[in-house]
This record gives sequence, C-alpha cells and structure tokens, in this order.
Amino acid sequence: MPVTPRGKKPFLTHLPFGLVLALVAIAGWRIWLYHWRQGVIIIGGALLVAALLRIVLADAQAGLLAIRGKPVDALSYAGLGVLILFIAFTISGGPLT
Repeated sequence: MPVTPRGKKPFLTHLPFGLVLALVAIAGWRIWLYHWRQGVIIIGGALLVAALLRIVLADAQAGLLAIRGKPVDALSYAGLGVLILFIAFTISGGPLT
C-alpha cells in the first residue's frame, strides 16, 4: 500500500468517511425493505456521527469529511442531521406510530 507524505496510510485517512457511508448504506437497506422511518433515522444519526467525527478529528485525519473549515462542517452535518431526525419523528403515519 502506498504511503502518504505524512507517513500515514491512505486507508486510515478515509476510515471516518467509510463509517458514515456504511451507516448510510444500512439506512438505504432499511428503506429498501419498506422501513423508511428507521432508514431516515439512521441517516440523521449518520450525519450526527459525521459532525462528531469532524469535531474530534484533526483536518488531516478527517479525510473526506473535511470539506470546509471545522466549524462550518460540524454545524452543517449536525444541522442537517437534527433536521432530518425532526422530520422523521414528526411525520404522522408510518411504522412508529
């Protein structure tokens, strides 16, 4: 495996994004199985995980989660995650009612 100039393996740099992507894939599977509300809740949770990882990790360690500055990324991920969770919990009807 090639080594980056900083001496880190590229795989470890993209691991946080891979974790978030795995959560979104699980959510997609739940939505595919007609458990749409559970899938949307997992997507909202994945965005909150992305916000937490963006806050905790340094810019070089965040990999593809680092788009802009740390505060902008964290607020964007957290804001979208909370909004999606709010929508998922407030829509009437569905499997959780």
